[in-house]
Amino acid sequence: MFKKLETGFWLVAIITLLIVFFNLGGIPLLDPDEPVYAETPKEMFSFNEFLSPRIYGEYWYDKPPMYYWLVAASYKLFGMNEFAARFPSAVLAVACTVLVYQSGRRLFNERAGVAGALVLATSIEFFYLGKAAVTDITLLFFLSASLLAFVEKKYYIAYLFAGLATLTKGPIGLLFPGGIIFFYLLITRNWALLKSMKIFSGLLLYAAIAAPWYILMYNIHGSIFVDTFLGFHNITRFTSPEHPEGVLWYYYVPVLILGFFPWTGFIIQSIWSSLTKSTYDSSTLLFLNIWSLFIFAFFTISQTKLVSYILPMYPPLSMIVGWYIDRLWTSHDKSHFTSLSIGLSILTALFIGIMFIGIKAMPLLANGIYISAIIFILMSSLVAYFGWKNEIRLAFWTKIISMTLFSMVLTAILIPAAAPMFTTKNIAQEFNRQYDGKSPVYVVKFLRPGFAFYTNVYGKEIVLGTDFNELIQESQRSYFLIRKSEYDRLTVATRQSIIILSCISDKLLLLKE
Repeated sequence: MFKKLETGFWLVAIITLLIVFFNLGGIPLLDPDEPVYAETPKEMFSFNEFLSPRIYGEYWYDKPPMYYWLVAASYKLFGMNEFAARFPSAVLAVACTVLVYQSGRRLFNERAGVAGALVLATSIEFFYLGKAAVTDITLLFFLSASLLAFVEKKYYIAYLFAGLATLTKGPIGLLFPGGIIFFYLLITRNWALLKSMKIFSGLLLYAAIAAPWYILMYNIHGSIFVDTFLGFHNITRFTSPEHPEGVLWYYYVPVLILGFFPWTGFIIQSIWSSLTKSTYDSSTLLFLNIWSLFIFAFFTISQTKLVSYILPMYPPLSMIVGWYIDRLWTSHDKSHFTSLSIGLSILTALFIGIMFIGIKAMPLLANGIYISAIIFILMSSLVAYFGWKNEIRLAFWTKIISMTLFSMVLTAILIPAAAPMFTTKNIAQEFNRQYDGKSPVYVVKFLRPGFAFYTNVYGKEIVLGTDFNELIQESQRSYFLIRKSEYDRLTVATRQSIIILSCISDKLLLLKE
């Protein structure tokens, strides 16, 4: 079987494996998101209940269960640890790049398939989320598989993966493929395609996969499930900002510029060429453009904005850039690549500048930032040189090798240096050493998921707006896990009534006798 696989497959698979699996379990879970997605499947085992997700022992309707199920299976294989919590994301990140390669190879050609897949694998936001215990890569794979199956007229596969996407993140599993396909048919006026899409039987397949869990949850939990999951976590988040300070119409412009680095400079020229200079593959490229634009526009309109939300536009964008790189590969016109090299130099300078600002905030990052800066400067210089020589192949592989090295520096040096600021693991270990096993424990909301994962103690959440001074003064013997910002608001009298058991980074473990 393996003899039939092309060299491109192994290149894509091995490079992505190296990027996403390197030191995958060597970093503690980063607050607050990773511990949430690690703790919930852990509690599935604690309660021997795999249908209804829980956190802190209470039913939790934030997300459907797909990622929790995958992590639970990973726990069975590897035990309950950081590697196991991230393993599903890493595997599906590799699967996603292989999917992009196989589709690009069939829709365009071998070189375009390899280029598109490696553009995706080496984009910063993609490989960062591919190494994280969050749902984004799982959703990305299922959505991409559904939409690419539609392009290749494998309609039942499209419906199947739309169902899995709905089990991962809810209604968008159907809304996104349906909306993207609708606008494609609208623009091309190819409504006749509806006749061959097997809509009725396909939707039955979709429902057979997606509906049972929702039906069972409604039967067990009733309207609170519908109100919380569909009402708050989907409709309300779209119409009302979860983080009001982030509601900016241009929010995703810098996210895309930095997240798609080092390929950002290709975006405009690739899209323009795909819409104006393509011939036999114009319909495929049009679909990929509509897919990218739909995701970008949808989340620009959405009132709740998070950096990871536009990740589903990365696979089609990578395929467009891969198609464009294939054209440049055989072109003898230096002008296009020269302008791209200039753009890369500007973006590299911007990226390095942002990293050096980080040194002022966290001096411990200095070594990793210096090494990263050297990698990016060498990458930019060599790409410019090879571009001037019209050696597109060498310029392309310079980027791939450079970003692979950077991913290793990020995982082995930069994130470990910054981790104490963003994880509860160290302070939780100190709590495990000092806890008397019976006194109440109070934890601020931001730190609670990581605290629960690393201590097996849920603690009582300190509700937003709580008067810390009053809470501490009224408590009997109790432990408190708070951040320095909360500690600074305590009065002198309150501070005199507590003991600081441990202070690690910005986190404090307090004891009220």
